[in-house]
Amino acid sequence: MITSTANPRIKNLILLGKKAKARKEQGLFIAEGRKMIEEAPKTWIHQLYIAESFHSDLRNRAFLHGRSYEILSDSVCKAASGTQTPQGVLAEIAIPSWNREDILKKEGGCYLLLESIQDPGNLGTMLRAGEAAGVTAVIANGTTVDIYNPKTIRATMGSIYRVPYLVAEDFTGLLSDMKQNGIKLYAAHLKGSIMYDAPDYTAASGFLIGNEGNGLTETTASLADAAVKIPMEGSVESLNAAVTASILMYEANRQRRKEKSCFAYGQKSGKQTT
Repeated sequence: MITSTANPRIKNLILLGKKAKARKEQGLFIAEGRKMIEEAPKTWIHQLYIAESFHSDLRNRAFLHGRSYEILSDSVCKAASGTQTPQGVLAEIAIPSWNREDILKKEGGCYLLLESIQDPGNLGTMLRAGEAAGVTAVIANGTTVDIYNPKTIRATMGSIYRVPYLVAEDFTGLLSDMKQNGIKLYAAHLKGSIMYDAPDYTAASGFLIGNEGNGLTETTASLADAAVKIPMEGSVESLNAAVTASILMYEANRQRRKEKSCFAYGQKSGKQTT
């Protein structure tokens, strides 16, 4: 059992929780909580740590069966945790490697494209909503908050393990490549001239979401095939970035479900659908 925060492994655990540079250099991030560990692919788990009280609780025996782990004193576990009320289990998880070419060449792909998102909770929520809406991948520019920030990881509720996520340092170059590959880009913009539900999102599409305070830069917005707007009632001027992203992703999901349903009906009835 590790009983001191001076232990090198604990020092490194704390470092991984605090520093994006350390996470990048070691290729590891921290996941905390039983649910997050249970959903992690077992081959991704580098090291599992559990609190002494978690280990002694008979209700956790099924979870621990067959797993290799290191026991920490409750005080050390709390020091290593990024939360006020630790759940008593945390792990070092390998950062996944997603193939950019395979992701961008997927037929009929739907992409969430983020520019300089700064709130970890927003980013995590977007990834979670993206999985629920069936997006192909989430792609961010280099100044977006680190996806492996512990706060972001918690907000994903496990989607971090299943939704491909890429960071594009040359964001404008990536967008240009996507356009050349036939992917239509739509910018969420307050000055948009088209209602968000007007375009056809059933073909390969990408949604551009900008910084919470400043929105999209002019350079990025200019690369969009169209700027779309979400109607606002009352005195509301804008929506939270994660809410905006969710509305657009779910509109694409709705259109695609409708098209699939119509196609299936046409096949069953022998009618042609348009």
